[in-house]
Amino acid sequence: MRIVIKLGTSVLTDGTDRLHRPRMVDLARQMSHLRAAGHDVVLVSSGAVLAGWERLGFPKRRRELTHKQALAAVGQGRLMHIYGQLFEIYDVPVAQTLLTRADLRDRVRYLNARATLLTCLEIGVLPIINENDAVAVDEIRVGDNDTLSALVANLVDAQLLVILSDIAGLYSADPRQNPAAQLIDDVAAVTEQVYALAGAAGSHRGTGGMFTKIQAAELATRAGTTMIIAAGNEPDVLLRLAAGESVGTRFRPVSTRLESRKRWIMAERVRQAHIAVDAGAVQALTQQGRSLLPAGIVAVEGEWRRGQTVAIVAPDGQAIACGLCQYAAHEVAQIKGSRTSDIEHILGYSYGDEVIHRDDMVAFVKDEG
Repeated sequence: MRIVIKLGTSVLTDGTDRLHRPRMVDLARQMSHLRAAGHDVVLVSSGAVLAGWERLGFPKRRRELTHKQALAAVGQGRLMHIYGQLFEIYDVPVAQTLLTRADLRDRVRYLNARATLLTCLEIGVLPIINENDAVAVDEIRVGDNDTLSALVANLVDAQLLVILSDIAGLYSADPRQNPAAQLIDDVAAVTEQVYALAGAAGSHRGTGGMFTKIQAAELATRAGTTMIIAAGNEPDVLLRLAAGESVGTRFRPVSTRLESRKRWIMAERVRQAHIAVDAGAVQALTQQGRSLLPAGIVAVEGEWRRGQTVAIVAPDGQAIACGLCQYAAHEVAQIKGSRTSDIEHILGYSYGDEVIHRDDMVAFVKDEG
């Protein structure tokens, strides 16, 4: 199972104004055990601004975005250094990835980020993601790491998103104000009634709150990912959730991941553009579930940029599939009919063996009627 885990600042600080190393090492232990059990783990971590604030001796907090960016610039390296040390205990290599909303809106940058994260998982590296606060302006900011974690879950095709917080889940009322509030253990769909249960924003240490978590749940579940909100101080919470135990509040997906990804891939298909393939490639794509390699390509029609969706057509002109192309049209035209080992020699670089990877492809069902 592929799991995205989001750690809020309140979890990392354990209610203080400092990063709480014992809590962080315990969470690193749990994530390491998940990896050892065969799960892919991606971490979305808050705490950079807090780490910078701590490092500079807790100066007076100011409202300007530039002040927050400066704290993030100081704290991001410090936070990653701490994570590197903690995961080193369990012999787990880590990698830092900083994203903005612009990275996830642009098809090419989306494809680059996806390829990097999936390659990290493939080679046994645990990616640690945060928003690139030091450079992001309002127009490209995600705004909070709850939302970012949902976008990342879609980016890496995660089955489960876990948001750990200082609250055990979604309640029927604010449990800090109403002792009779009941924990809601299952939410079938995010509705206006669910949003109405959200309170105000989080503490001064973080930017989130229940409202942003519900927003994240709506994004994740629409993309086919199950999301759970749970308390970060719950003993072995990550291990228990991965084992299927009911902890916190579970938000059920409202569509399958395959359906969601198909819609996303087909949303911006380039018209009057296609890749023509030979009969062998048709069989490999439609009957064997293979990726499209340069060797099976016979012609290129139209123009597209790397990361755009183009059609794949058989020798009879029938469109058999479409998918996100790893190469621009002019690059495909140069490598068509070639072996994968020749790509770098022809272009001088390579984005991978596949022109269109099977995970980024939607096959069309031929109408037999």
